[in-house]
Amino acid sequence: MLPVAAALLWAAPGSAQILGSDADACSPGRGSAIQANITGLKDRTGELKLELYPADEEDFLKDDRDLIREGKLFRRVRVPTPPAGSIAMCIRVPRPGRYALLFTHSRDGKNKFSIWTDGAGFATNRRLGRSRPKVDEAIVDVGGGVAVVTIKAQYLRGLGGFGFAD
Repeated sequence: MLPVAAALLWAAPGSAQILGSDADACSPGRGSAIQANITGLKDRTGELKLELYPADEEDFLKDDRDLIREGKLFRRVRVPTPPAGSIAMCIRVPRPGRYALLFTHSRDGKNKFSIWTDGAGFATNRRLGRSRPKVDEAIVDVGGGVAVVTIKAQYLRGLGGFGFAD
């Protein structure tokens, strides 16, 4: 786990602090990256995570060990959930292009997603419901700079499946 001081690396004037080991990639002139502004957290516990996948249905949400073994794109950034303030996370991408981005909130801080307690979200902010998300919900197009997306966290809300906390 990253120390909080290492995770809080860069902040643009007048904006939220950029979190994560890739924070410097979201500063001007550093190449291609995604800044994910996170809203709607149920609470300020545990760990936040961004995962970057190839933008195709076959590889989306595939086990990271399989993607790496097959020589395919996979990247992960984790940070402790900050106790207060706006949340902006950064993840670098290898080059301009189309990617699939997953956000998760592990409320107990374990590295295993629990549908019963943890949250998730994608750039489209469509309600997830009960079915496995499709890659189209997670697509982010990145140019030569920083693509900025806002992701609203969703949590299990009874028989209707995942929905927004507020």
